[in-house]
Amino acid sequence: MNLQFNDRSVTVAIVGCGGFIGSHLLDAVLCRTKWRVFGVDFDFYRIQHRLNDERCEFLCADLSNPEVLNRIAQFPVVVNLAAICTPSRYMSEACEVIRSNYDRPVALAEACAKSGAWLIHFSTSEVYGRTGSDSGELSEDETPLSFGPVGASRWSYATAKLLTERYIAGLEGLKWTMVRPFNFVGPYMDFMPGVDGEGIPRVLANFSSALLRGEPLKLVNGGKARRCFTGIYDAIDFIFAVFAAGTNRQLNMADAGGVSEFSDSPAYSQIFNVGNPDNEVTIAELAQRMRNIYASIREVPVESLPQPEVVSGEDYYGVGYDDSMRRMPNVEKAWKLLGFRASMGLDDCLRDSLKWFVGHYA
Repeated sequence: MNLQFNDRSVTVAIVGCGGFIGSHLLDAVLCRTKWRVFGVDFDFYRIQHRLNDERCEFLCADLSNPEVLNRIAQFPVVVNLAAICTPSRYMSEACEVIRSNYDRPVALAEACAKSGAWLIHFSTSEVYGRTGSDSGELSEDETPLSFGPVGASRWSYATAKLLTERYIAGLEGLKWTMVRPFNFVGPYMDFMPGVDGEGIPRVLANFSSALLRGEPLKLVNGGKARRCFTGIYDAIDFIFAVFAAGTNRQLNMADAGGVSEFSDSPAYSQIFNVGNPDNEVTIAELAQRMRNIYASIREVPVESLPQPEVVSGEDYYGVGYDDSMRRMPNVEKAWKLLGFRASMGLDDCLRDSLKWFVGHYA
């Protein structure tokens, strides 16, 4: 495959183009390349400004329809971002979470294997499972994966994602790359409960909603868990590093009689962590940073904001909640194979996200 960013004949299919990551990727593809986009989603409010773009075609559909799958797979590059990834739903809708994160992406992978499309599939850092507070760096090709018991339905999402990874990796004839995101954050992330979504969003949108409403930030089980947060613009740069690697590289085979051959891209048949180890904080520390940044944005004393409150995971999320205490990515593989390393600092990520949230919802 020879992907040139100035090639107007290339069309990339983005499944989940209206979501948080998808909306940023759509903008980036249209701004950085001459490619066309075939976008699939149910929700297009984040990309209203692109709906009439002559380089785009949009389809309101899901992956349960075989005709939709075949249509998507006709394009040379397919980026699958579609997933149910709302933590509160892992307990209350475990079966639908599994269908969304296993049945449908596997069907898409099979369609891509038949058509020859390159599938760039977004998994999750949750596949590393029930890590402890003393867990070290998590490596794509070495770290053992261990989940909580079946009764802890919080692991429905991670289990489905991991099984999808294994299926994709074992699917004969499929050209694939898989991505394990570590807490991508930025503008357009998730939703504000009761305004444009229901349930409990991920932690950044959850804290942002509470700040805007003048409510205490809830620290689940004391906020002791540690996470690394990654700016969405770093995430998009990573995807473009994968795109850039999607071209056959000519190797000089001088030692083999001067014959030249082509090798596959270093992105093919690889799983990549995408995260920023420098941005690690406990959730309690994240809450305090967000309080300070929010107070600065709104030009109010931080003392005027409610103090965080400690709640139990079961009381907050429901029966079946469990957690990972630390997720620290090893990111050397992305650097070695693709030359990519995330660089956006945590405070810049948080300020960028909060400024958008305040401007959008206030």
